[in-house]
Amino acid sequence: MNRRLAALCATPLFLLLAGCGAVEEAAGNAASDAASKVATAAAGEVKRQICTVIQDGLVSVEDKQVLAGLVSAARTAGVPAEITTPLGQIAESGDQVPADSVQALQDACAA
Repeated sequence: MNRRLAALCATPLFLLLAGCGAVEEAAGNAASDAASKVATAAAGEVKRQICTVIQDGLVSVEDKQVLAGLVSAARTAGVPAEITTPLGQIAESGDQVPADSVQALQDACAA
């Protein structure tokens, strides 16, 4: 009888622990999905800002400053290298913005 009682007492505890594990897993999955959506949205927003500045193919001094300010944000947000590489080249350029970097950035924005 003691074994039967012990088994009966252990069953609800096991079910409770299993239920907690399922809830924990679901919460973890939800948090991961939310974080992924936030990261994707951040990358999309940074890309949108970059592509808006570069859209006309002309990079003024002010445009270059804006683009240089977006380099770190783009890399942190996970924007693809097709955008961050020419963006970094533009930001690091001197008085002459490299036309091939501008074109590469426009092509990446169009894709």
